[in-house]
Amino acid sequence: MKDIIFTLHNRLINKEISSVELTNLYIDAINRENHSLNAFVHKNFDEALLQAQAADNAIADGNSDILCGIPMALKDNICSNGQLTTCCSKMLQEFKPYYDATAWSMLKEKGAVMLGKTNMDEFAMGNTSQSSYYGAPVNPLNPDCVTGGSSGGSASAVCGNLAPYALGSDTGGSVRQPASFCGVVGLKPTYGAVSRYGLIAYASSLDQIGVITNGVMDAAIVFDAIRGVDSHDQTTVKSNSATDKISGKIDGLRIGVIKEFFDSVGDEVRHSVENAVKSYEQSGATIVELSMPSLKKALPIYYIIACAEASSNLGRYDGLRYGYRANKYNDINEMMLKTRSEGFGDEVKRRIMLGTYVLSSGYYDAYYKKACIIRAQICAEFNNLFDKCDVLITPTAPTTAFSVDSKSKNPVDMYAEDICTVPVNIAGLPAVSIPCGVDKSGLPVGMQIIGNKFKEGTILNAAYFYQQNFDSAEEWNKGGVQL
Repeated sequence: MKDIIFTLHNRLINKEISSVELTNLYIDAINRENHSLNAFVHKNFDEALLQAQAADNAIADGNSDILCGIPMALKDNICSNGQLTTCCSKMLQEFKPYYDATAWSMLKEKGAVMLGKTNMDEFAMGNTSQSSYYGAPVNPLNPDCVTGGSSGGSASAVCGNLAPYALGSDTGGSVRQPASFCGVVGLKPTYGAVSRYGLIAYASSLDQIGVITNGVMDAAIVFDAIRGVDSHDQTTVKSNSATDKISGKIDGLRIGVIKEFFDSVGDEVRHSVENAVKSYEQSGATIVELSMPSLKKALPIYYIIACAEASSNLGRYDGLRYGYRANKYNDINEMMLKTRSEGFGDEVKRRIMLGTYVLSSGYYDAYYKKACIIRAQICAEFNNLFDKCDVLITPTAPTTAFSVDSKSKNPVDMYAEDICTVPVNIAGLPAVSIPCGVDKSGLPVGMQIIGNKFKEGTILNAAYFYQQNFDSAEEWNKGGVQL
């Protein structure tokens, strides 16, 4: 892990390089390498150069933010005014919103330079990014392995040095799991810390815009730039600065280790995370052994709630209002049927059908209502755990990046990859994934650090301590812009 935002900021304000020159370096790298990585699906180069020139003017006037002039990328489900935002779906293949998502608007006000939109699972439904209408992104560390998902394109772009940082969305691990597979940092903030306005919805009570970066301090800087109350999103609340909490010291830190999180993970993942926990303990942290009996229920209730909300949110794509419309039909019912059949991919259809089923008459009480009750139990268990510790450490995913054809045909195996990440979204907690080792193939193992609500500074400080003292991740030849 290597923080680069401070480095780029200093080079810009010291006139060692201009934002236009820096942006052109990334544009050249994308033009040279994106054909093999498929990380970007929509490019924004002309507008990016205009934004870079405006950033250079702001820097020359001495009135610039730390992110001013630094290029970045947006996941393809985060709206930007007048630019393609397609959720990597045929359904929205020509959609150009007329407004900016709040998170992007806040970055733009600070002088950020947006290079383009990154690849993803269609409508953020998946954990390999293989359901994208534009084809899957490629893992820069091993092209035969998946990037993870659904923010696979953002992780690939950052890992492959095609962007210094990127925004993604995290509904059940969609920022943290691809960060784990690609050996970068992925931060999922507390639900309500970052506005969801302009994020095309998958499951509204679970979705959260997150950050993918090269290093922990970079994640804190970007989080601080996009957090805050937004009048367009009534779920947002005021939160504290994360960068102010980062000291690299863990004196008195109580780390909880939940045994159930380690029951279904591979040996190499378990050993890497356990060794990382020992490193914290040897450095003065207190390790608290904990149990969370409801964890085994987290995965099924996540998919019940997520699919139920997805079936509702995606009801608007009917061929009448906006988006794709079938060409040949005899009446309005046939038009809607053909539009949705042709416009959605298999994984999206599967989740819509699951969600419609659990919300249907006769099954609502048996599935959805019961899932909501168990969700409350999981939230209560987390509250009790945080009475005993400051942070929790778990694996991010049960495996390292797997081969592109090993699990894609079996939904059950694919859904099981979310076992370590979905509890965080169910409870609305913040969590960060950082690399903590490699497997026998040299692929990174991800460690997840979970905090209580609005404790982004606490988890990022714990992650920063590990980055500064124990990070021994291999240096891969990933191409892109070499700084």
